[in-house]
Amino acid sequence: MPIKIQNDLPAREILEKENIFVVDENRACHQDIRSLQICILNLMPLKEDTELQLLRSMSNTPLQIDVSFMQMSSHHSTNTSPNHLNRFYNTFDELKDRTFDGMIITGAPVEQMPFEEVDYWKELCEVFEWTKTNVTSTFHICWGAQAGIYYHFGIDKKPLAEKRFGIYEHKVMNRKVPLVRGFDDVFKLPHSRHTETPSDAIHACEDLVVLAESEIAGVFLCMNKSGSQIFVMGHAEYDRLTLDSEYKRDLSKGLDIRMPINYYPDDDPANKPALQWRSHANILYTNWINYYVYQNTPYQWGQILDEEKRKLASKGLTQQCVHTK
Repeated sequence: MPIKIQNDLPAREILEKENIFVVDENRACHQDIRSLQICILNLMPLKEDTELQLLRSMSNTPLQIDVSFMQMSSHHSTNTSPNHLNRFYNTFDELKDRTFDGMIITGAPVEQMPFEEVDYWKELCEVFEWTKTNVTSTFHICWGAQAGIYYHFGIDKKPLAEKRFGIYEHKVMNRKVPLVRGFDDVFKLPHSRHTETPSDAIHACEDLVVLAESEIAGVFLCMNKSGSQIFVMGHAEYDRLTLDSEYKRDLSKGLDIRMPINYYPDDDPANKPALQWRSHANILYTNWINYYVYQNTPYQWGQILDEEKRKLASKGLTQQCVHTK
């Protein structure tokens, strides 16, 4: 089944050239299908690149997916045209009265800042709290995963001695969990970050289950016990040349950046990188959509939402924006 996207989204043409089945709004409105509602909070600066990567990653499921894009109203994006944002993105205020079967919160290039100093942190905390009642399962990526773990479980990130940059091997730690169903015992996926959520703190948290880990790169994949919150520390969605673009961008800026490890054949940036992670990336997104979104989401969302809000109110739970250490 296809991914349903806005009629004029630029990613559509590229996806169609790759034989990925997409339908626009005009065609979808004539189909009597309860499509899965997925919201993508895109915090990356090059939003169109991230849109394409995530839509491609979700394209291998047989389920029809209807995608909405969210942006932070408290942040001014300078790397994506205002016209693109106005046409294809909504703010949290515009979407907060809706319910979604799944949500993706991307990474962001703010990892070296304390969370509370990020200009949209307060608004992002409102989104984190809102996902508890309005989203069946939320998929957090890289900095989005670090921020989500910090908000929900109070575990802070720490700086790395040097950027974790390249393709790393990971081992499956808990094969019985459906999220890693179909994974090989050892698999490779990209990382690109200056900070980490300490592995020992994640393992020590009784509410988190570690599913995949690297001896060098640390925890790659973990989740809460219900699967409503999933945290991915790397970038399964990356294209073949994403790390190449990041490396050459930093070099052009004169930054002290080392070559991404296990990426270029013969460690020669002139060589075309091998695509070593696409199959496991596809399995990861397909498993998430199937087992944690489709299998768990209610057909009539509103009835469940009202019941969950009543339960939270009866427990006296209130929204939080920061953890007290």
